[in-house]
Amino acid sequence: MVEKAQFTSHLYHPKYWLIWLGVGFMRLTQLLPLRIQMKMGAAIGRLGMKLVASRVKTARRNLELCFPDMTESEIQHLLTQNFEQTGKAIFDTANAWWWSDEKIQQHMTIKGKEYVEQTLASGQGVILFAVHCLPLEMGARIFGQFQPGVGVYRPHNNPVMEYLQVKGRLRSNKALVPKRDLRQMVRSLREPNVIWYTADQDFGRSSAIFIPFFNVAEAATITGATTLARLGKAKVLPFFVERNSDDTGYNIEIQPPLENFPGENEIEDAKRGNKIIEEIISRNKSQYMWLHRRFKTRPNKGDASLYK
Repeated sequence: MVEKAQFTSHLYHPKYWLIWLGVGFMRLTQLLPLRIQMKMGAAIGRLGMKLVASRVKTARRNLELCFPDMTESEIQHLLTQNFEQTGKAIFDTANAWWWSDEKIQQHMTIKGKEYVEQTLASGQGVILFAVHCLPLEMGARIFGQFQPGVGVYRPHNNPVMEYLQVKGRLRSNKALVPKRDLRQMVRSLREPNVIWYTADQDFGRSSAIFIPFFNVAEAATITGATTLARLGKAKVLPFFVERNSDDTGYNIEIQPPLENFPGENEIEDAKRGNKIIEEIISRNKSQYMWLHRRFKTRPNKGDASLYK
């Protein structure tokens, strides 16, 4: 469990100077109004569409697979929106890591926090069932205004970025747990605590079952929510976050605990989870991380890729 960001003088090595220069620029943008930041982010996103053709191709293919009834013009419109929102997410992350609590509170609304409080008061841990929405970093920071939890994260390979993300995320979390440390997650839930959990990405064949996700009949899906809820004796609460349509702030909504979860069958639990994920994504499709190759793993090794 990580409870403090570790800084060493090695992080000032010349090979990291470009990163620190970028950090300095992003810190300066904290002086700008949120709407100006978002205009800059949208411009960065549109520029990104011209520079990262492979990511554009991946996002387009995901949209085609998930929403086959969309016309080409609808796909293109949503794709452009998504890249604009991706650019805005750069500033969402910076704001989540560096804004003061007072400024966060001026730009947020929360709905459903009573479900978290009631669950913890009953002596049970909370699994926030989230998806990779682009403003997710801000969602965690907002949530931490009333109930700091334990973040599940992937340690960054770059030591400067690892320091920055740990320091930033600990502003809204008690601690961070590497995503493979199941034992510590269970221990945290039993204390009880709040744990963030996502199951909407492709983590490979070794830990996956293949079940429907939107219009893809066999999507690699993990079943960790069942394991965590059972071993941690915790409740699962769906979690939604979005940036306002007028770029003036952020909203989060926590839904009531799922009834009869976990069930007797982890496959049925995972199918239920995917339906919830679909509902959350559909509330604001443009703010979802479509750039991830969600369907890269196929049921059989010899199956043709869905991205060719």
